[in-house]
Amino acid sequence: MTTHTTTVRSTFNHLSFPSPDAPATAAFFERFLGFSVASFGHSRIVKKDQLDIVIEDGRDRDCTWPRNFHVGVEVATRSDLERIHADMLAADIRMETELITHVRGSRFFCWMPGGVMLEVNTREDAAAEFRGTFASQQG
Repeated sequence: MTTHTTTVRSTFNHLSFPSPDAPATAAFFERFLGFSVASFGHSRIVKKDQLDIVIEDGRDRDCTWPRNFHVGVEVATRSDLERIHADMLAADIRMETELITHVRGSRFFCWMPGGVMLEVNTREDAAAEFRGTFASQQG
């Protein structure tokens, strides 16, 4: 393991992944999660709350993901989570799970257009021992 003697300040900048249907994947983020969408050729950039996700035009490559690869987004309340879950069910989004009550916060997993799994969670109902470990719960 390499140890560096200087610390460089850094911040999380973006996620980037390919999709065989970048417009449909971006539209999913816009419709269900309120992201804005910008076109970049055949690729898309979705933005919300200082998070950028580059959805690369993946029509020319294999976009098969390992089963456990996923993108996670957090919503403020269990009520928000339930509403988004119901909206996705009504739109026939393919679900990987039902709503799960979990000690680290409730969640569900589904499949976005383009074959990427999405986790939508809330920390509102996380057990007290986990609350301090989430940035969203630190005031």
